[in-house]
Amino acid sequence: MSKDQIHYPMLIDQAMRGVVRDVLRRVQSTGLPGDHHFYISYSTLHPGVKMSEQLRAKYPKEITIVIQHQFWDFKVEDMQFHVTLSFGGAPEKLTIPFAALTGFADPSIKFGLQFTPSEIFEVDAFGGDEVEEKDDDVSSAAGEDKIISLDSFRKK
Repeated sequence: MSKDQIHYPMLIDQAMRGVVRDVLRRVQSTGLPGDHHFYISYSTLHPGVKMSEQLRAKYPKEITIVIQHQFWDFKVEDMQFHVTLSFGGAPEKLTIPFAALTGFADPSIKFGLQFTPSEIFEVDAFGGDEVEEKDDDVSSAAGEDKIISLDSFRKK
């Protein structure tokens, strides 16, 4: 089998992160419509993640946040977003790069995405002209070939 010089897994991953960015931009502009709300999981180890040391100590690897009723200072940028949430009654300012995301779900419509760990790729989720992979084949890094069926994302 020949080497993937187009880097399909990275392109798919970037496109899915772009969906999250676009959805969050809509929420920034118009608020959450209807019953929509989001569970957003991300790696707390990823460079660029900003959170208090107390929160990082409690969630040293990964955290899932909820964007629903109470969130403040919400700002979406090209490479990251900022939000203030309440943890145990205390406000926490978070900065979350889109490259740090590990999952996104909107349970109101049973929609969800999971992301390839960004450490497989040497470039940021939306950046760079150069692409270098740590392994010759991203699929072999995961241990098997991955084929994504669009049917798995359709509502049943």
